[in-house]
Amino acid sequence: MINFEKSAGLVPVIIQHAGTLQVLMLGYMNEEALEKTKSEGKVTFYSRSKQRLWTKGESSGNYLIVEEILTDCDDDTLLIKAYPVGPTCHTGSTSCFREETAKGFVYDLEKVIEQRITENPEGSYTARLFSRGVNKVAQKVGEEAVELVIESKDDNIDLFQNEAADLLYHYLILLKTKNLKLEDIEAVLKERHK
Repeated sequence: MINFEKSAGLVPVIIQHAGTLQVLMLGYMNEEALEKTKSEGKVTFYSRSKQRLWTKGESSGNYLIVEEILTDCDDDTLLIKAYPVGPTCHTGSTSCFREETAKGFVYDLEKVIEQRITENPEGSYTARLFSRGVNKVAQKVGEEAVELVIESKDDNIDLFQNEAADLLYHYLILLKTKNLKLEDIEAVLKERHK
């Protein structure tokens, strides 16, 4: 339980992208802002400059949709994992720390794959392949792996990167056929690392 008394009613809040784990911004909350965040599912801060509650995105539409709220070991700082709707920073940057990176994008891609499979939009290659079953998806992963091996023998790094991306994309679909996520495979690797 967060202790607002330790810091005169305001606690720092770190916002982290729930998919990529990129740190997006830092803000402050009072108890009322935290309750509003919990009840509405959108991050609301206490703005020290405006001296009022401020829901991130209230004017821009670039909301932070709450996935999880965690308290640190001293109960005086919050970590909110959220999915941003648009850029987080007022400058148009993904992160207020000016960190533009593709690192972690694979988790966003995993979510897009899941969405395409669930919603089955017309013309979706992903949904069509998934609907053909595990054998067809596994066959496609095998084809992409062979293409990657072939490209690794040549010196065209661009083609190699594209084949590697194709393999990873189809691998994510294969994981979905087994009702698994990349995080599950990471857990196996982490356990092996011990």
